[in-house]
Amino acid sequence: MEQLSSLLLLSIALGLDAFSVSLGIGMQAVRMKYVLLTGLTIGLFHIFMPGLGMLLGQWLSAGASEWAELAGGFMLFGLGAYTVFASFTEKHAVSYRLSGIGFWLFALSVSIDSFPVGFSLGLREADVMITIASFGLFSMLLTWTGFLIGRRAGAVMGIYSELLGGSILCALGLYSIF
Repeated sequence: MEQLSSLLLLSIALGLDAFSVSLGIGMQAVRMKYVLLTGLTIGLFHIFMPGLGMLLGQWLSAGASEWAELAGGFMLFGLGAYTVFASFTEKHAVSYRLSGIGFWLFALSVSIDSFPVGFSLGLREADVMITIASFGLFSMLLTWTGFLIGRRAGAVMGIYSELLGGSILCALGLYSIF
């Protein structure tokens, strides 16, 4: 049960990045066809990137099980701290067009942070299929939610969701370390 709650929190934390960006993009007039397609693609990227990281982490952890959990905790904390500090920096709005290369850059930019998380989980030998399915599902749902709320909400909410996601990653990292 404890591992399930950690997995759910981690899935939400990773999906909040996609939520915050899609929230901003959702404030523009985005057709529902692109909302649906973008959510599905980001869900797939959140399956592929951490899956690749987990496989690499499992391969490396074969001979290093003693330090693997500690290293994974430090990686989660580091990524969370980076996300928290990045939420305070001034952002220059990147104009994503949900077509062509802009579509793929958007999906990659909100999914790339799931690779080191997957890597740290691979070092701790987490269940690959359940973990990546959870990451994909939550990121897809949070992307769709961001787009839909973005149609009605102000830009302030995006900053707080990034801060919350980073805080959750820091907490999970500290929990793994101690």
